[in-house]
Amino acid sequence: MAENMNIMLAGFGGQGILFAGKIIANAGLIDGRQLSWLPSYGPEMRGGTANCSVCLSDEAIGSPLVTEPDALIAMNLPSYERFVSSVVPGGVVIVDSTMVGTCTMRQDIEYYTVPATALAEENGLQGLANVILVGKLLSATGFSTEDVVKRAIDKSVSAKHADLAEANKRALAIGEAWAVQEC
Repeated sequence: MAENMNIMLAGFGGQGILFAGKIIANAGLIDGRQLSWLPSYGPEMRGGTANCSVCLSDEAIGSPLVTEPDALIAMNLPSYERFVSSVVPGGVVIVDSTMVGTCTMRQDIEYYTVPATALAEENGLQGLANVILVGKLLSATGFSTEDVVKRAIDKSVSAKHADLAEANKRALAIGEAWAVQEC
């Protein structure tokens, strides 16, 4: 399991940013770690901006704000442009290349491109690009274990949508298996 991590997830409202953050936070809860989950979204919600800060720690968390993330998941170009420069040197950036379509010029971070939206559509998992990216984050950082994240998915999916838990787990596996793609 990775050491303390500050994670920023960002995109448009409706892309499942807050849900993806909830999966990561629930994994931290299952792992017995200290955590914070702080959602932020524009007044428009769907279609507006949305981001979510998740802190996972073995010690008390002083502030839930993530201003210098160890890891960034960017699901659209405006979010990528807004947050990529704030990632700490040695940090991890994972982008949905279907939506972002760009590569960083930074040489001091690990950079992964995953065509998550296209992969979700190709695999009959529309709307689960967010979970594909969580899978890539898991394989890139080891913030938890696959078993724990699957349990976190079960905890995060509402009873009303319990039938979607298996689809979310398939999306997680697709992201975990995605090979590093060079810019």
